[in-house]
Amino acid sequence: MLRIAICDDETDARDALRFQLEKILIEDAEEIVYEFSLGTNAVSWLANHPGEIDLLFLDVEMKGLNGMETAKKIRTFDEQVVIVFVTGYADYVFDGYHVGALDYLMKPVAEDKLRQLIGRVREKHAREESHTFTLKNMDGTWRFRFCDILYFYSDRRKVILVTAKGEYSFYARLDEIEKQLSPNFVRIHQRYLINPVNVECLGGESVTINGRELPCSRRYRENALSKIARSIM
Repeated sequence: MLRIAICDDETDARDALRFQLEKILIEDAEEIVYEFSLGTNAVSWLANHPGEIDLLFLDVEMKGLNGMETAKKIRTFDEQVVIVFVTGYADYVFDGYHVGALDYLMKPVAEDKLRQLIGRVREKHAREESHTFTLKNMDGTWRFRFCDILYFYSDRRKVILVTAKGEYSFYARLDEIEKQLSPNFVRIHQRYLINPVNVECLGGESVTINGRELPCSRRYRENALSKIARSIM
């Protein structure tokens, strides 16, 4: 699923870009899920919903926080979302490289240019999809890179995904998550599934990740310690 957002302070410009995109996007696999009229709104929403948007079309000339300023703020907490600037002026093209923008589209957006860009985004998204984990809960859809996940732990009917920035709960069974993510993640306990590359300290009966000591039970110890040792060597 490719999830797209548009940020432009002009309603007509948002409508025009959405119309062009709707002719290109693959039904049931790609969708425009959010539109923002202010850069501040986009920044606030993306900060609270990491991984929910894959591609952001961002107008450069906006009132208040302009597109470049918006992109700089987004990059302070999200380096993964693909940013494409939309502008009526070529003067800004080279500035986009400072915030890791994929490309620029000139207004009015030409359909052939948009098709080429979406093709590039699809290829990039497909390469990264095999190394990401997606979950859904009451707050929305979240996508995480494997390297950003510290560990999972079970709590009754829920599983909690833990990153350095926070915890995200969803309904699932840890056994199912283990099958899905093996061999990238290692079971160390009935309640814990960890990312071995993030282990800081390896003990006989526990492992330490991000300063937290997690139990390693006898049932999983031999296999777990072997896999962890190989990953951190």
